[in-house]
Amino acid sequence: MASVEEQTEDRKVESDALDDLYGLSTDVVNAVEEALEQGEDETVRTLLAPLHAADIADLLEQFTSGQRESLISIIGDDLDSEVISHLDYAVREDVVDILNAEQIAAIVSDLDSDDAIDFIEDLDEQEQRDVLQTIPEEERVLYEQSLTYPEDSAGRLMRHEAVTVPVSWTVGDTIDYMRSEESDLPDDFYNIVAVGPNLTPVGLLQLSKLLRTRRPTPVSDVMEEDPKLIPVTMDQEDVAFLFRQYALVEAPVVNADGRMVGVITVDDIVNVLDEEHEEDILKLGGVQADDFYSDVKKTTRLRFSWLLVNLLTAILASAVIALFEDTLDKIVALAILMPIVASMGGNAGTQTLTVAVRALATNELTAGNAMRIIYKEVLVGGVNGFLFALLIGGLAWYWFADPMIGLVIASAMVINMLVAGLTGTLVPIALDRVGVDPAIASTVVLTTVTDVVGFFAFLGLAAIILF
Repeated sequence: MASVEEQTEDRKVESDALDDLYGLSTDVVNAVEEALEQGEDETVRTLLAPLHAADIADLLEQFTSGQRESLISIIGDDLDSEVISHLDYAVREDVVDILNAEQIAAIVSDLDSDDAIDFIEDLDEQEQRDVLQTIPEEERVLYEQSLTYPEDSAGRLMRHEAVTVPVSWTVGDTIDYMRSEESDLPDDFYNIVAVGPNLTPVGLLQLSKLLRTRRPTPVSDVMEEDPKLIPVTMDQEDVAFLFRQYALVEAPVVNADGRMVGVITVDDIVNVLDEEHEEDILKLGGVQADDFYSDVKKTTRLRFSWLLVNLLTAILASAVIALFEDTLDKIVALAILMPIVASMGGNAGTQTLTVAVRALATNELTAGNAMRIIYKEVLVGGVNGFLFALLIGGLAWYWFADPMIGLVIASAMVINMLVAGLTGTLVPIALDRVGVDPAIASTVVLTTVTDVVGFFAFLGLAAIILF
């Protein structure tokens, strides 16, 4: 069996090979950086030519603001609009500040409507007005309409470009339409939406079925009836749940009247899932937003507020300890053992909390199974608490040659682990019920509860049993 070092080296070799095949290699980054420093513009263009738009975006993200400005100046009007859609939001803001209004307008016009909206909505109000004024009126009306929909809704996520055909057509009619010069088809699509009167979606026709079906066959005979329709105001998390639940590739978006206004495709959902999971992970860590590419000032400001909340909760836990100051003065062993109880409770609660928040985000934890999950997690906490109580209780007895100290910490361990299991599920459920994102506040509440209960149980039992 390979050693850990050999396995690590094998993974590094595989990663390097993957970079050479598909990613932005370190050699290319260094070469571009050196060419920029030497002012060799033509060399930079040559190095960028074979790169995918996503790789150029990665390159911009690795560079400093000054290097980005130099690189974009060299690329000029040849900047691929897809590069912008692949950029991290913080870096995108930096790039937008470098571009002029004409370049931004050209990028917006070249993007699909869903990517264009994603780009425009991140601009400030004045920049939005300036950009919208420079694009054709037909596009401007669509974008302005999309911006009226709630943030993170299907209306912001959807693409206006879609292929629709009357449900009364045949397969032959559909093929002829798609081949005609009059049809203005999107570059990529997976299904054709069959519509009834007033553009009401009634079915989806897969391209694979279309190509295998004889021309005289009515569209209604081969389409998938009763497609999953997405209300334009539906939250993007709920849209992602529907796509995952029913293995959707594309779904029509409808307004309040049932009229089709766009489509959502699975590539957009992949981005949503990535964003939502990233957001939940960051919030669980007390970080409001991804600040990896932000400067020191902005990163400090984003993190300060939650650190302040943590300070206040730590003061509360310290106040509990202060209540038992006399007890601590009499037995130094208590001060040595005290952090163990709070730490174990916090870690156990975090495990439960992480599972519960994820289950809420994916709609797996519902009102129907909440009590069963709470009971299970409390039971798990109790069993683990009992096992660790035996371990730490015996260790404390041996360490300080006092069975009563072992009994105190063992009892406190069981109590705090039970509370951790209960709090880890109950807190996110309660926050979700009152409309607060459980990923934001659950960790702070959980840490406070396990610290306070752990200290109070340990020191309170010590005051009762040992004195």
